[in-house]
Amino acid sequence: MTMNPDILCERDGSIATVTLFNPDKLNALNAAMWRKLRATMVELAADESLRCVILRGEGLVFAAGGDLEEFRSARASVDLALAYHEAVGEALAAIETCPQPTVAAILGPCVGGGLEIACACDLRIAGAGAKFGAPIMKLGFSMYPGELAGLLRLAGPAVAKEILLEGRLLNAAEAYAKGLLTRVVADDAVLAEAAATAARIAAGAPLVARRHKQWIARLLEGRPLSLEEKRASFDFLATGDYAEGLAAFLEKRPPRFTGR
Repeated sequence: MTMNPDILCERDGSIATVTLFNPDKLNALNAAMWRKLRATMVELAADESLRCVILRGEGLVFAAGGDLEEFRSARASVDLALAYHEAVGEALAAIETCPQPTVAAILGPCVGGGLEIACACDLRIAGAGAKFGAPIMKLGFSMYPGELAGLLRLAGPAVAKEILLEGRLLNAAEAYAKGLLTRVVADDAVLAEAAATAARIAAGAPLVARRHKQWIARLLEGRPLSLEEKRASFDFLATGDYAEGLAAFLEKRPPRFTGR
């Protein structure tokens, strides 16, 4: 039975799981899926009660890139191609700038657009049997700069060149050694480890997690911090979660953070 491609989203307490769903094509993303992925992440980003987002593929596959069957029509001209890939870039940016931490749970192929999605996440938990790459040089097209930027930031120029110029797929051990992955576990442990990772994140002060993401992004800009920014780094002093964290430590009990 053919199932319609989609982006699925479910909520379990303070953790959301976003699923890339196109099982008939190894979860390859078509244009509609890219647009919905962006819309889904924008909606989740606005939910202040949310503490972590897991991104995964349906079944035992993360995503085998974009849906090549629609490329002849979707990229028939420069204007169409630009609009298509700007939409892809917007979806990736929505993941990268999501204020809540994001965790990619990776099984099987994580290729092309799938690799781009994984690179946009904060943490990447992969199964030992996962494969990583972007062999688009065999298809005669290059990676759009707005999509390449995430891979370049994570992997650096040497690894990005290796992936794009050779076009070979890396196994999970190689990808981990090259800095693409947070950790590698057995394939049948990926989803449990991603859930445990999200639970550890959710147990922390949510405002702190958001601020750490913001400060890391800001420091990577390479500009000196202004005095106002330095002072803003102590905004936590006025939060209830800071008072709760100290009190819980002194009282030797788990903290109960509210995000305020």
